[in-house]
Amino acid sequence: MSACKVLPVPTDPLARLASAQSALPNETPSFVFGPSHKSYKHQFANMYFTRLSLLKGSVEKRARERWRGLKGSPPLVPRVLDVVKSQLCFIVGTVYMDMLQKPNVLEDVGRDRSLPAPPVRSKYHSPDDTIMLEDESGRVQLVGEALRRDIDTAIPEDEAMEGSQSGWGNLLVTGVIMAALGRETSSGAFEVKDVCFAGMAPMMYKSVVVDDAGMDVDENEAEDDWVAFISGLEFGETSASDSRIQLLVDYLEGEGAETEEQNFISRISRLIIAGDSLEPVTATLEKPSIIEVGLKSRRFGQEASNFSSVPTNTLGNFLADVAQTMKVHLLAGATDPSGTLLPQQPLPRAMFGTAKSCNNFSSETNPVWLGIESVTPTSSKRKKQRSLLVHSGQSVEDMYKYVPSPPSTRLDLACAALQWRHAAPSAPDTLWCYPYLTADPFVLHHTPDLYVLGCQPEYATRLVSSTDYDGPEEESGEKLCRVVLVPRFKETGTLVIVNMKNLEVKRIEFGRKGHNRSTFETHSSVS
Repeated sequence: MSACKVLPVPTDPLARLASAQSALPNETPSFVFGPSHKSYKHQFANMYFTRLSLLKGSVEKRARERWRGLKGSPPLVPRVLDVVKSQLCFIVGTVYMDMLQKPNVLEDVGRDRSLPAPPVRSKYHSPDDTIMLEDESGRVQLVGEALRRDIDTAIPEDEAMEGSQSGWGNLLVTGVIMAALGRETSSGAFEVKDVCFAGMAPMMYKSVVVDDAGMDVDENEAEDDWVAFISGLEFGETSASDSRIQLLVDYLEGEGAETEEQNFISRISRLIIAGDSLEPVTATLEKPSIIEVGLKSRRFGQEASNFSSVPTNTLGNFLADVAQTMKVHLLAGATDPSGTLLPQQPLPRAMFGTAKSCNNFSSETNPVWLGIESVTPTSSKRKKQRSLLVHSGQSVEDMYKYVPSPPSTRLDLACAALQWRHAAPSAPDTLWCYPYLTADPFVLHHTPDLYVLGCQPEYATRLVSSTDYDGPEEESGEKLCRVVLVPRFKETGTLVIVNMKNLEVKRIEFGRKGHNRSTFETHSSVS
């Protein structure tokens, strides 16, 4: 009888790399609803006024610096309706896209209910659209080559985000705070020569690693902290991705991996699920007869519910399995049983069975700010702090309906949001959100180190710098943000992991053929 081969046993048992959530600055807005958020009687116009007051100063300052050397030193006109005809000047206000294809609440209320509702449009734009700029005084129409849009015309993608005059016209959506340089024409419109935005906000944390002597150091690879992202699991009563989900759990737990790969997996400190964890609810077309259901379907005078707990139980088991080995953060999405208005509140922990008692499991708002602090094993004083802004993707999906594609992409819009300092500018016009009275939590007072958007049709990433659009940065220094679009796992089987030290991104795809991990792709932190 031949002897069995004994697998090597590691001398030092592997342990998951420790990381903790660091405290966020006091000015970081909270997306959690409190006692003051129980009233829905406020007008949405308050949000636009608040947004303009919060960002107008930054836009004005940046516009003065941008156009300081122009001939005639164009002045700022405080109110858009006070523009002097033919005088070169600049104005600051809120962009409004007047689109005939946009949903209109008045038309929806007044339509004939006996007729079926019109289908939801995938795009709002048309050649008849008008771009407006408004403030407290009124609204003025913007024209000119600086805001020209290439409707249904393909141009190279690398030209769409160069900050050129034609590029920003293809990216504007309602709600953006913008400065426009130009002059009023004889027809009363404002001919725009150039545009300017608030630019990227200051970074939340100082991105350095300090050793015991207070010197900046480079950590070795064994001390890298990785964070995993996934979205669009869409658990249902029956799921075609069950095998890939089991492969995902085995991978995160290090099961069946070689020693070198297990060492890498042990450095993944947490998993963040960015929305759409449950399948969308579909209406039943035909109701079964009482003969088919039986008399027992009526209980206490009410019809029995056709609710199935299988999807939530399956999701709860998945969360409980992964939470045994790492921290798990769950965000609600468009298909999850949460409120439609943004920001979506945390899903109740009681929904998820045994996962509700796991200390490693956290149910978060959508969107959510997270601060991650990594502590190296060699020294407790060597820390790395990173700020994360994670969203389930509704904002980008709504903005994408405004713009022609090509040339504009979802990644272009996500990167542009950093320049606009606003995560959801189209709210509340076409993206439903809570009617805040004196606040706008979607304003970016800080630039995150990592901006993640889930539930996207395909994977994409870009490292955005504050010098990409306007050249060398001012005294505040260069700002960097890694933007990542996470695709739906049910359709792509994709897991995205990000290195918290250098913002390197890796993508892992779990394929169906042979139930193997079929793709492993690395993106450099400088791309």
